[in-house]
Amino acid sequence: MQQAQKGFTLIELMIVVAIIGILAAIAVPAYQTYTNKAKFSEVVSAVAPLKLGVELCFQEQGSLANCTNGANGVPGAIGATGNVLSGTVGGNGALTAVITMTAATANGLAGETYILTGTAAAVGSPIQWVKSGTCTGVGYC
Repeated sequence: MQQAQKGFTLIELMIVVAIIGILAAIAVPAYQTYTNKAKFSEVVSAVAPLKLGVELCFQEQGSLANCTNGANGVPGAIGATGNVLSGTVGGNGALTAVITMTAATANGLAGETYILTGTAAAVGSPIQWVKSGTCTGVGYC
């Protein structure tokens, strides 16, 4: 008379452990990127007051030349707070402005930059914003 098998064989257990190991090797790096992207979203959202200030300044002044930190309704430079290290607005001519946000070097972030370059085709036209910076290379923005 044969007895019924009870439990799992060693091979079956090793296969399960191997599958779990493969899944963990894929999931852990993806999770780290996801959490860093979530932390970097604080940097991306901190640009909103600067962007709004530049747009209002352009409507009032008719030029982006004087739309810099602390001038013509544009907020002053953003200092270190949370995951944000700094945020500045620089003029690059009458129809171009550059907003640069820098992440802190902590909490998994490594000082990545988020740069918005605003360009207007002419006085009175809307500003078109283009994002760039080191955050695009690592997939945070």
